[in-house]
Amino acid sequence: MQDQATEVTAAGIARLAGVGRAAVSNWRRRHADFPKPVGGTETSPSFALAEVEGWLRKQGKLAEVPLRERVWQQLAGHPEGPLTALVHAGCALLLIHERSTVWLAASAGSDERLARLLPGALAQVLTPRLGEQAGVLMPGVGAPDDVNTSDGSQATDRGSTAPGVNTAPTTPDVNLPGSSDTPDAPPPLLSSVPLLRGAAELAAEVGARQAFEFLLGRHLDANPRQYTLTPAELAALMADLAGPARTALDPACGTGALLRAVDTRPEQWLHAQDSAPDLAALTALRLALHSRAGVRAAAGDALRADAFPELRADVVLCHPPFNERNWGHDELAYDPRWEYGFPARIESELAWVQHALARLTDGGTAVLLMPPAAASRRSGRRIRADLLRRGALRAVLALPVGAAPPYNIPLHVWVLRRPERNPAAPEVLLMDTGRFAGEGRGGPDWAAVREAVLDAWRAFTRAGRLAERPGLARSVPVIELLDDDVDLAPARHLPPPAVADGAEQLAAVRERLGETLRLTTDLTPSAADPAPPVRWPLTTIGELARAGALVMRTGGNGGHARLPVLTDTDVLTATAPSGTLPESDEEAVLTEPGDVVVPVLGGGSVARVIEETTAGAALGRNLVLLRPDPTALDPWFLAGFLRGTANNRQASSYASTATRLDVRRLQLPRLPLAQQRRYGARFHALDEFERALRHASRLGDHLVRGMYDGLTDGTVAPD
Repeated sequence: MQDQATEVTAAGIARLAGVGRAAVSNWRRRHADFPKPVGGTETSPSFALAEVEGWLRKQGKLAEVPLRERVWQQLAGHPEGPLTALVHAGCALLLIHERSTVWLAASAGSDERLARLLPGALAQVLTPRLGEQAGVLMPGVGAPDDVNTSDGSQATDRGSTAPGVNTAPTTPDVNLPGSSDTPDAPPPLLSSVPLLRGAAELAAEVGARQAFEFLLGRHLDANPRQYTLTPAELAALMADLAGPARTALDPACGTGALLRAVDTRPEQWLHAQDSAPDLAALTALRLALHSRAGVRAAAGDALRADAFPELRADVVLCHPPFNERNWGHDELAYDPRWEYGFPARIESELAWVQHALARLTDGGTAVLLMPPAAASRRSGRRIRADLLRRGALRAVLALPVGAAPPYNIPLHVWVLRRPERNPAAPEVLLMDTGRFAGEGRGGPDWAAVREAVLDAWRAFTRAGRLAERPGLARSVPVIELLDDDVDLAPARHLPPPAVADGAEQLAAVRERLGETLRLTTDLTPSAADPAPPVRWPLTTIGELARAGALVMRTGGNGGHARLPVLTDTDVLTATAPSGTLPESDEEAVLTEPGDVVVPVLGGGSVARVIEETTAGAALGRNLVLLRPDPTALDPWFLAGFLRGTANNRQASSYASTATRLDVRRLQLPRLPLAQQRRYGARFHALDEFERALRHASRLGDHLVRGMYDGLTDGTVAPD
């Protein structure tokens, strides 16, 4: 049954049909039978998904909505909002994952029957896995009518379960909604039933865990400004620094990335808390689907209302909110957690550090992501000094720029241990991995960061000290750091990188620059011959795609294999693939020689032809790939005309913060293949000239920076 209540915006319709938003606006104007808006606003209306799907199929603009897209649109257009819908879908997927017979029994009937039986069925899984907080975190889960399962067990409104599952009785103070105070009222979960049936179909294709990760990932991608995410690579690094744990805590869990990275162990318990109830619920479901560990999640501010005051964990992982002045400074002045000093109002991060230490067992490890200012602000120097003196702070690791949001500063990772006894001659590991920063927005070289950090940390923990690694890491005696500032910024305590034959290396750079400049001169285009204006018959990329002259694909999926990713920054700067994407069940779009790649954001007129050296990379986000039929289109001709400024201007739309290119509207002249190749050869020559200019610019920057550094550090003589 299609859900008439699920709404979809014009942008969602465009995704369903694979067109730009302008096409949807044209359909609304030109077709009297186009579905009427059912919600939204006059400037941003929404439409019933079922009506839109039917109209698109009737018009031949849609053969069938892909299952993933249909489920996502049901979630995004849910009448109670996407977060509530995501929680409902996660509950159903956990039931499918753990008690598929109960789901099958409950879903074998009408939507009304499924909505009435779901709360009792869900209680069989949620309460054993998530404890008594399940009902508080998952509104919509109650315990009404009977559900007969195929194995003969029965789920009832009294909380009875299938064999082998112990369900705690529902108490009045734990909110497990689903039963209505009004007997004749519709079941509260009725509006979610079409979404849950779709999620079950998706789980049958890819698995319940993967289905939830897909829906969660799409929601996070669609709302990037609402969440501060911890990248998966950073979460894995922090979990490895912490080491194995039977009991782990994240007191500011967000979407659960850090606890999800913890290696699973027998009889493991994962504890999570977040001030946002929806995020606490999503984390609980994500962790329960990810492993068999016991999960305890709670909503609330961990500093003001700690949900686990008696917990002593092996590991605490935390990505706390940064620069939060309203963290409870006034009401928490005499809190026993301030064992190392009462944090100043502007030192919220040091409050989180001490909260983490207070929840550790003796010898336990805490790993926190910190802003770099926390290592050097004068207001926190006394707390930093006490952390050093008592051996609680073990390492400060500076990450490369772009490792995590905010991406424009190099964040730090602090590694702490709850001391069992004061060390005799403590040292602290300081490390700066800035050398592994990637170009543009592709992120750092995570493989290099991971190898360097873990190698240094393991060597340090074995011996209690680390042999100096110039420019990268050293262990510093605590006594050296206990000055007036107690500045722990790694870059201020590390020796400069070893410079071997600095002058000789600069001479080599200068020679390469000279060669490149000579090549640039040779490649400089000849004087342009005047020609009368030409009016060619034009076609568009959309028309060429419909005619089969080219194939159009969009990027953004990582697939299962770890491949280099071509980012929009790589295309704009003509550099090698430098990005990463999280693994996905959707296949990545791989580049092939002769493809043309176009960035769709930013307003620039850029198109790049993929050559042998770039082929095989995955296509990143905000990129469109055009694969021309070589018997109909020359790729260099295609790329050259796509770069025309006027062409880009007429195909662009403008929002308040960005310019977006509708690639389907870009125009090409209709020319014979032989004439296309003449233009293509000239465009290819221009591309080589442009690359030589870029290379010369990079070499020049390298030479200038090297000369400044060499003159100032004494490795280059002034004459």
